[in-house]
Amino acid sequence: MKELRKNHIGEQTKRRDRLIKERIHDPYKTVLKLPEPTVCPKCGAVWHAGRWKWAKHPPEGANQQLCQACHRINDLYPAGELTLSGGFLAAHKDEILNLVRNVEKAEISEHPLHRIMAIEDEDGAIQIKTTDIHLPARIGKAIFRAYEGEFDFHYNDEGYFLRGKWSRES
Repeated sequence: MKELRKNHIGEQTKRRDRLIKERIHDPYKTVLKLPEPTVCPKCGAVWHAGRWKWAKHPPEGANQQLCQACHRINDLYPAGELTLSGGFLAAHKDEILNLVRNVEKAEISEHPLHRIMAIEDEDGAIQIKTTDIHLPARIGKAIFRAYEGEFDFHYNDEGYFLRGKWSRES
C-alpha cells in the first residue's frame, strides 16, 4: 500500500518516491560494513569501529580484505593529482619533496587511506598522485604557505577526484 501525503493545497496524493543521485561517487569506498576485525594484507591497516586505523599488532585470525588505498594503488587509479612546476621548483626540488613527504607522514599517521601513490618527474614538472582527494590539497597548501607562488585546485563535481597545480618561477 502506498503512503498518502498532502500536497501544497491540502489534498491527499500518492507519495512519489524518487531516486536521489549521489553527488560524489567513489567506486573504491567501502559500502558495506566489514566484519571486525578486518586487516589489509598489503599494508596492515585494521578495520575497527567503522574505519581503517593503524594497529601495533594486527589481530590474529582476522578477516582479510584490501583497503581502498591499496586497491587504488593496485589499479593505478589515483583520486588526486598535484602538479608542481616552475623555475623555483628546479632550484629547490629536494626541499620541496622533503616537505611533500613530511605532509604525507603527518597525514598518514591519522588517516591510513591518505597516501602518495607515485611521484613522477616529467619535463621539469613533478606530478604527485594520491589515493584520496584531501592529501594533494594539503600538500599544495603547505607548499604555498612555505614558498608562495600560485596554487589552484579543482574538485570534480561528479567523481571523487581532485586536480591541483602549484607553480613559481623565481
